[in-house]
Amino acid sequence: MTPQPPENQDKDHSGAGAGGRWSDLERPPLNRTALRRALLRPGSLWTDVDVVPATGSTNTDLAARAAAGGLAEGAVLVAEEQSAARGRLDRRWSAPPRSGLFFSFYLTPRVPVERWGWLPLLAGVATASAVARTAGVDTALKWPNDLLVTVGDEERKAGGILAERAGDGVVIGIGLNISLRADELPVPGAGSLALAGAGVTDRDPVLRAVLRSVEDWYGQWSAADGDAAACRLQDAYAAGCATLGRTVRAELPGDRELRGEAVAIDGDGRLVLATEEGMQRPVGAGDIVHLRPAPEA
Repeated sequence: MTPQPPENQDKDHSGAGAGGRWSDLERPPLNRTALRRALLRPGSLWTDVDVVPATGSTNTDLAARAAAGGLAEGAVLVAEEQSAARGRLDRRWSAPPRSGLFFSFYLTPRVPVERWGWLPLLAGVATASAVARTAGVDTALKWPNDLLVTVGDEERKAGGILAERAGDGVVIGIGLNISLRADELPVPGAGSLALAGAGVTDRDPVLRAVLRSVEDWYGQWSAADGDAAACRLQDAYAAGCATLGRTVRAELPGDRELRGEAVAIDGDGRLVLATEEGMQRPVGAGDIVHLRPAPEA
């Protein structure tokens, strides 16, 4: 979907009636003008912020613009609702309008391309720290790209990250459930910040905090030429990773699987498993299933 001109966009978000500004007082629309004022400042990573009422996928939209050429680094696209949102392994998910944050941004890293694999992990660290700081909810990372919260005594997925090559750079999409109620969850194992007891469910400050956190971590990572150890990104991810210390099953491409204890995140962002045979095996791609609860702190 092509982003609307600002004058039409503002009208869509502030008008009365279905889809209008006051159609759901518990879930007001994002304030595009305020977001742009807060984020588009001289020297900032962010160069443009668009907010659209609905689209299929913000990742798909930005990737198409990048492929067509002329998309500047730091472009951000936010949708109040997505109808064809995608996760890893082309999984689909949906949520009620304005119940979460659904957004993508475009980066053109000037670091060795073999280090670009750290970008979704960087986005995870940035998002988890921003949510903890702004909403007061501890958010853990499930390797490689899930965001976990605790609802009651149960660990649940509240968000995810998807990175895709596009044009000369990478589009990174983030989906985060904010105000979903129990009867709105897409699957029983899902969660939201509200269900986890968030002190803040206003999406504007959460989105600003996440983007500022991404900007900060991306600046440090870029200054270190993409060296995740030198900028302490590797340590930060490991510290917040709920997968480490657990027995897991890695479902690998080609219908293969590997079981072992997750013991480390290596310099390439891969999950290292210690197998029963005494081998340490790095996993660079695959679906991870937690088989054993996290160790007691």
